[in-house]
Amino acid sequence: MQDLLTLPARSAKPREGGITHVIDRGLSIAEVDGMVEVAGEFIDIVKLGWGTALATANLAPKLERYAGHEIPVVLGGTLTEIAIAQERLDRLIAWVHELGLRHFEISDGTISLEHERKLDLIERLSGEFTVLSEVGSKDDTGAITPPYRWVEMMRAELQAGAWKVIAEGREAGTAGIFRPNGEVREGLIDEIVHEVDQRRIMFDAPRKDQQVWFVRRFGPEVNLGNISAGDVLALETLRLGLRSDTLGIGLSG
Repeated sequence: MQDLLTLPARSAKPREGGITHVIDRGLSIAEVDGMVEVAGEFIDIVKLGWGTALATANLAPKLERYAGHEIPVVLGGTLTEIAIAQERLDRLIAWVHELGLRHFEISDGTISLEHERKLDLIERLSGEFTVLSEVGSKDDTGAITPPYRWVEMMRAELQAGAWKVIAEGREAGTAGIFRPNGEVREGLIDEIVHEVDQRRIMFDAPRKDQQVWFVRRFGPEVNLGNISAGDVLALETLRLGLRSDTLGIGLSG
């Protein structure tokens, strides 16, 4: 069946590009197994959203299951922000090590965190983990961060040691790189990628229309985050041009 159609080339796992970053909002073990059964080869990393890792009743077996499927797990950046605000970041770091996780997310979308301190934390954490740093605010009511600041922060955080920078969009796709109605801030994206290699960026894109926009704009190897568990296979078909929205994407003829 692989020779049935000509499809865009996709990187194999472990990938540096074309990453699908999935948000686990509280999946059961059976749901994890179902997701992996259907689309496991397309899942590159799973984030346990917000602070769900501290509230869920199935953390240990869930992490064991993800590890068994060779899918990396990262805790939500909100948990990091809470730990910073309560001056308990060292406790969180130690706990993440105890859990056996190799990735760490640092964000400042909710708390006020001086950027120099954030850079110091990224540099420190990158010596122990693969760091994802998130740029942008979760507040969709305040002043919009100008494009040059996005560029400055992304460049600095990559230089400090971040593996990828996440362009904030919230799990609802209504802030940061999106307008409150979910529309992509196209001018902002264009200015960012003019200065920052888009292969080093992971764009939050929880909604189908947002995923379509990014796949059309950057092709099947674009890095996309905050993907719902039930949307992984659908996203892969968008990447491969197997839906009318992206028909023929990535093909020269």
